Amino acid sequence: MGESFDAFHYIGYMRARRWWIAASCATACVLALAISAAMPREYTATARILIEPPAGSDLRSAMAISPIYLESLKTYEHFATSDSLFRKALDKFGLHGSGARPIESLKRRILRVEIVRSTRIMEISATLPDAQKAQALAQFLAESTVELNRSLTAESDRELIHTMEQQAADLRTRMQQVDTAWSRLLSTEPVDDLRDAQENAATLRSNLEEQAVGIDVEAADAAQRGDHSDETNARTRAVELRRQIALIERQSAEREKLLAVRSAHRDTLEEERKTAQTSLAAMENRLREARSDEGFRGERLKIVDPSIVPERPSSPNVQLNLIAALLLGLVLPILYFTVEMAWEQQRSGSHRTVFRSLAKARDE
Repeated sequence: MGESFDAFHYIGYMRARRWWIAASCATACVLALAISAAMPREYTATARILIEPPAGSDLRSAMAISPIYLESLKTYEHFATSDSLFRKALDKFGLHGSGARPIESLKRRILRVEIVRSTRIMEISATLPDAQKAQALAQFLAESTVELNRSLTAESDRELIHTMEQQAADLRTRMQQVDTAWSRLLSTEPVDDLRDAQENAATLRSNLEEQAVGIDVEAADAAQRGDHSDETNARTRAVELRRQIALIERQSAEREKLLAVRSAHRDTLEEERKTAQTSLAAMENRLREARSDEGFRGERLKIVDPSIVPERPSSPNVQLNLIAALLLGLVLPILYFTVEMAWEQQRSGSHRTVFRSLAKARDE
């Protein structure tokens, strides 16, 4: 019963002072309207940029948005918020003002750039007292960001292609040197003549060996007949033939060594020539691919919404200010009257305690 009585008493206490609470709410709303009317109007224009994956990437991998990839896209926020670009925008639209505020302070007040959560959309918002300037500033920053990304991508492509062209030129020079060495080798170290000489020497050696065998038979016949003159003559011719055969064998061995050396030189240079041809062909193929992919290697930025001239101010937010003022005008007096009621109850309770003590003392 006591708690119900206290609750009813509290409601009655507040009800008796409802006009004060209403006056507080009305006063707060009037003040909020007055302050909102006195505050300068500011307009916010927002341009949106779509960050597309590289043209040569797999479509399925491009559709899979990972947190790491989305985090990497924040790099492009620094493109739009660079001090040099913002200073250029201030000079273009004359936004320095008479106070000569630091560029960092102006940028924090005017510019807001962020990647929309879980998307590849980057929003560039500009807030200014002039709606048309706000729209022009947002569009200028968006176009400059796209152009900056395009120029950086083009510069990277040019550096890559220049490096590959230099490598291809070095490989062509090396190929020319190998071709020159190959031509010189063919003229100074022929092998066809050596092979022909070896074949002729082998044929001659075979013929001489047949002749030597025939002379040996002739010498044996002469020895059986007892004709020493014919035998001696046959033996002399056989010795001469074998001397010629030995000479041919020595010459063949020398030619074989020379042929092996020249063949080794030719095999080494031919292998080097094939390697140079393969490297040059691979580099030229990579160079053609790099030229065909020029401008499409990195992410591509595309303006999907250049923003429009805002028709309603973003600041002050009259509706939000009124709601906040109404809540304050309602809560503050209720808190005040609650504290006041508690203090009055405490004071009246202390008075009753004193009266009871006095009455008890009198009765005694």
